[in-house]
Amino acid sequence: MTYTLESVETVAGGKNPRGNWKNLDALWRAVEEPLRSRGNDIHTPLSFAFAEFLLDAHPEADPLIVRTAILLHDTGWSRCDESKIFTEGFQGDWRKSDIRILHEKEGCNIAREVLPGLGYDEATIKKVTDIIDGHDTRMVSYSIEDSLVRDADRLWRFTPAGIALASGWFKKTPSQYRRQLEDSTYPELITEAARALATAELARSVELLKLDVI
Repeated sequence: MTYTLESVETVAGGKNPRGNWKNLDALWRAVEEPLRSRGNDIHTPLSFAFAEFLLDAHPEADPLIVRTAILLHDTGWSRCDESKIFTEGFQGDWRKSDIRILHEKEGCNIAREVLPGLGYDEATIKKVTDIIDGHDTRMVSYSIEDSLVRDADRLWRFTPAGIALASGWFKKTPSQYRRQLEDSTYPELITEAARALATAELARSVELLKLDVI
């Protein structure tokens, strides 16, 4: 099947997710400071939107787990040495880097610190932290919620904002990073809904950023 902006409801087409879910503004405010590191105040809201699009396609998933986990998944970068984030976290075998593992562990710690005060029970917190722990360094998904968070975390990279930020992190031009998306990131997507979103988003990004030209 060919996926286009006309056939896929997504960010680039000006659409919004259709679900009616619990308001999480209190959680956003609680982690505002951690979200200011490493461009996560751009990455996380976009990934959050993609998570909600994926929830539209997968009503069997628990929306509170998915939305909470994607909101918190990268907050741990705020407790990492920023000078090492880009020298170790995006170069070489970056998935196995100590800084990657540390940001996952610290993200779990932040979740355990902020969620109880917002009314989350221990069982829900454990489900959230089980997803955060290993979301970059573990290649296997343990649940549909885990899969949707993993896909949402990757989908933002296909947008112009994602390409702009991530190409710099990986020290590539936007067109070089586009090839990384096609060759490495797209094959990692788990759900068909994510592949549809990625295809439509990347087509629009190629058009807007002139990636077939420069």
